Amino acid sequence: MTRSIDYGTLMHRAMRGLIQEVLTDVAENGLPGAHHFFITFDTTHPDAELADWLRERYPSEMTVVMQHWFEALEVSDDGFGVTLNFGEAPERLYVPYEAIRTFVDPSVEFGLRFETQDSDDDEDEDDGAPLEEIDDAGGAQEETGEVVSLDKFRK
Repeated sequence: MTRSIDYGTLMHRAMRGLIQEVLTDVAENGLPGAHHFFITFDTTHPDAELADWLRERYPSEMTVVMQHWFEALEVSDDGFGVTLNFGEAPERLYVPYEAIRTFVDPSVEFGLRFETQDSDDDEDEDDGAPLEEIDDAGGAQEETGEVVSLDKFRK
């Protein structure tokens, strides 16, 4: 039997560990400076928890922004829970790390993309899609998001 090292799985595990470490620090100390996160996740993941109306509005994936207003950020070994404000409606979400598709901190041009067999064919399909951000006043703002590929930084 031929055995090989599964670098893809090892890299994804390390990247999810990085996200866990960053979110743990934010839960304990708050967001430093201009840092903020765009987190896109698979809403069909069996362990993802979100309100029914959000699941109906985002049947396959959803991008949340953690910037001006969020509370009760709880980080575990399997995922994180956070309360975000959608308009005037605070909603609790639970996002397993395995459901995360992209994690971007545009303030420092940092981004991670989790490739899967299903999404490899559609890799660039969602780039530049509008992201919804809830501002401090509770109103929705449309922003154009760009997922930063690590390939841009390779020599």
